[in-house]
Amino acid sequence: MLRCGAFSFSLDRPLIMGIVNLTPDSFSGDGLANDTERAIAHAHHQIAAGADMLDLGAESSRPGAIPTSLEDELARLLPVLKALQGCGVPISVDTYKPEVMRAALAAGASMINDIYALRMPGALEAVAASDCGVCLMHMQGEPLTMQQAPVYADVVSDVHEFLTGRVRECLAAGVSADRLVLDPGFGFGKTLEHNLELLRRLDECGVEDLPLLAGMSRKTMLGAITGRAVADRLSASVAAALLAAQRGAHILRVHDVSETRDALAVWRALGNA
Repeated sequence: MLRCGAFSFSLDRPLIMGIVNLTPDSFSGDGLANDTERAIAHAHHQIAAGADMLDLGAESSRPGAIPTSLEDELARLLPVLKALQGCGVPISVDTYKPEVMRAALAAGASMINDIYALRMPGALEAVAASDCGVCLMHMQGEPLTMQQAPVYADVVSDVHEFLTGRVRECLAAGVSADRLVLDPGFGFGKTLEHNLELLRRLDECGVEDLPLLAGMSRKTMLGAITGRAVADRLSASVAAALLAAQRGAHILRVHDVSETRDALAVWRALGNA
């Protein structure tokens, strides 16, 4: 069971989290920072395509990204978030800033998706007293430098150990287990081989049967495998999402909702879910 504010999911099937980028410099080329109306329309399109939840991000976390100011992040995020109140699905907000977390929750967000796994001062306190869902992601380093020279003794063991520690901190702060989601952080301080090993052994990344989120949609790892540019990674993204679901992912964070939904439908029709 996963609880995100007023929403709850039994997790008897993989959920699709539709991406809504509110940045001007998204790696995937779909940033909508300067067009609130298009961003709102895209969010509704993701829901109509079958998204079980949405993930709004107003600061790019691509490799080499320069941090966004608090003011700019809020200015991009809040108009869209407020317009989506009552849209029928939970809204996740992708941020690591405690001030943005508090503002997002006040504006109706149901989940906080944090690439720093609530390690920033004040972040844990910003979510602990609410009833929102929380996604804790593993990242080695920070977006500006994370891909320069990532090194692990064993990437799966290291990720599992990190997530175990973050879960422990959340539980101690009063965040109940049914609010937690874990993300191994594909592409966040990992080489291609690190990412492939995480995917091969995804089920080993879990902690205490908490749900796992996998986000590989359009990422560099898929470009390295296929040789294709970002705009041509649809097939690879759907394949990666399906492989993650087969290895135990409960939530798939994707750009291409309809295509991912169809692939999951075929897989589930075989009784393999």
